[in-house]
Amino acid sequence: MGKHCYGVILDAGSSGSRVYIYRWLNAQAARATGDATALASLPEIKTKKKWNKKVHPGISTFGTKPERVGPDHLKDLVNFAQEHVPKDEVENTPIFLLATAGMRLLPDEQRTAVLEEICAYFQRTTQFQLPDCGLHVQVIPGETEGLYGWIAANYLLGGFDVPERHDHGKGHHTYGFLDMGGASAPLAFAPNATEAERHAEDLKLLRLRRVGGEAVEYRVFVTTWLGFGANEARRRYVQGLLEAYPDGTLELPDPCLPVGLKVNQTGYELVPGSPELVGVKPYLVGTGAFPECLRRTYPLLEKERACVDVPCLLNGQHTPAIDFDVNHFVGVSEYWHTTHEVFAMAHKDKAYDFHTYQKQVTDFCSREWRDIVKDVGSQKWGKKVDEKTMEEVCFKASWLINMLHDGIGVPRVGLEPVKDNSSNKTKAMLDKAADRGFLDPFQAVDKIDGTEVSWTLGKMVLYASSQMPAANQALAVGFGSNIAGEKLPSDFQYAGGKYEPLPTDLDDGHAEGGDDWHDRIFNGTYSRRVPGILIFVVILVLAIFLLCGRERRQSAYHKLLRRRSTPDTPRSRRRKAPGFLGSKFFGGSNSPTYERVLEAADPADDFELSDVEDLHSAPSSGGGPAPYRIGRSSGWATPVARGVSPDILRTSPSKNKLYFDTTSRGAAGGSAEKGLGITPFERGGGVSVMMRTESKERLAPRESMGRRSRAGSPTRRSPMLMAPFKESVD
Repeated sequence: MGKHCYGVILDAGSSGSRVYIYRWLNAQAARATGDATALASLPEIKTKKKWNKKVHPGISTFGTKPERVGPDHLKDLVNFAQEHVPKDEVENTPIFLLATAGMRLLPDEQRTAVLEEICAYFQRTTQFQLPDCGLHVQVIPGETEGLYGWIAANYLLGGFDVPERHDHGKGHHTYGFLDMGGASAPLAFAPNATEAERHAEDLKLLRLRRVGGEAVEYRVFVTTWLGFGANEARRRYVQGLLEAYPDGTLELPDPCLPVGLKVNQTGYELVPGSPELVGVKPYLVGTGAFPECLRRTYPLLEKERACVDVPCLLNGQHTPAIDFDVNHFVGVSEYWHTTHEVFAMAHKDKAYDFHTYQKQVTDFCSREWRDIVKDVGSQKWGKKVDEKTMEEVCFKASWLINMLHDGIGVPRVGLEPVKDNSSNKTKAMLDKAADRGFLDPFQAVDKIDGTEVSWTLGKMVLYASSQMPAANQALAVGFGSNIAGEKLPSDFQYAGGKYEPLPTDLDDGHAEGGDDWHDRIFNGTYSRRVPGILIFVVILVLAIFLLCGRERRQSAYHKLLRRRSTPDTPRSRRRKAPGFLGSKFFGGSNSPTYERVLEAADPADDFELSDVEDLHSAPSSGGGPAPYRIGRSSGWATPVARGVSPDILRTSPSKNKLYFDTTSRGAAGGSAEKGLGITPFERGGGVSVMMRTESKERLAPRESMGRRSRAGSPTRRSPMLMAPFKESVD
């Protein structure tokens, strides 16, 4: 691992997905090179303009075909990330995919299927860190999105690291955060001390960790107004416009469109000769009356809704009172695009001025549409501003003004007085801050010091701070319900990882973290290597096993059988011969069963060996003849008698007779067993001979109490040799 850490995060929105790559110094490098100020700050996150990429459409479009989300959507983003993250750092780099509004609208089963397929695709095709799919691949609620945005804004502005430079009065030094997307409008801020105490149960506890290991906590209120994003507000506005005119009216005057512009109900321009102009569906015609547009969009705030938990701002949703003397807000997304792309191109760092802004919008929207189109063609507002942007800007501007001032209550700078609590600041500082707008109640921003203010940055700041080793037993990094005490709330959301020391931490006699090496193996990056290690071990053991040879495997197996089976073992518990796999690996027959049994030498025995009793002087433990161990098998392999020399043992062509060659002896002058080459198994002084036959035939019972005649048996030549016998077939 190098001195830099990397993180990859995919913002899966409703219209598309964008991948962001971030980088920061690891704990060891940051602490080794940082001064006291750096140690008291959060990790420094870096990114580059070329480190992000967007693809269309959104992942929610794969609800009915989740198996295609990987190859058809994620592939380009993953490849892009792998190209920009150093190859030797990929396995140490976490990857997150956090989905927002579009995925929230999918049915539960479709949403689950898409998320599972995304996680599986990451695991199949990448080496990025993904220890917990539920944490790294998820649909986040609007409140979480707003909290991440709040972290990003305060991180970039310096509200966390140098609070003394951002003293807004009353000990308050953080900024509020406003966002407006297509479907929702999140808000996040830290209330003043009075409101924080009064509404403590409504706040989120956020815990971060500085480079030096010290934990810092914030209490933040977060909410989101669903249906109050720019696109959803426009849809509700058009619906109200249709209801305001009598049925049958085809041409509906719209004060929120430039003069002469005609669009259908979904907002697409209708050019002359369009079939929709002579159809039966109503369409909208711009009148360019912006004051009337403001009046028509005001009801969309739904401020008349009952407020069950006071106070409320709009839509009947509870929100603690905002003290704009100390709560200064930054707005991103539509707040930035609508105020700066057209109306403040040359003044991107200037504060939002309501009076100036409203005048600019009023003048623009009263223009003829054909003149606006000419200016777009000449790129008066830059290359990124197209006709579609100009079609929508009047409505969006009216909605933004109503949301900010009548909805949230931001003072109208330029018309309404704002308290000045800055008497203790120098004039130079005030002038600089005023240009940036950060001492005013509201300022729209896109980038701060060249870095985009994105909620994805806030998520990565949270994660990177969790990778800093904790000092003084600091609690976990993350957020959850605002509960006093050291106990984590039940809904606590971890940052997505925990700090894992580098191998260099173990050099000093394993002084730090050396005792938990086995835990780290199964966590983080190591956990992804465990399956491969296990597979390698299994293959290695199997290879050694096969190289041992058939004879050694067979010998080891039978030794194991003898160790586990005794003469006193009940029949039902006696070890049976190996099945198919056992026969292949240990050299046994394919017999379905093979029992090692002891039969007493009495007239009911199946068979006996002639004159064997005379070969042993030691009686059985029971005082009678020694028991004989016999084997039964229905296998198809060549019969084997264990311990019998191949020169002594012969099989008749019928495969039903087993003979001992009398012309050869296994050992001169030994006992009968040795002379036959048969290894005796003695239990209680008796002799047992284990034999296996190839056929499924059973030995016929004796017909009499005496020794049974065996037709065809060769003449006994020596008392030391046992006469061969023949198995009779039932």
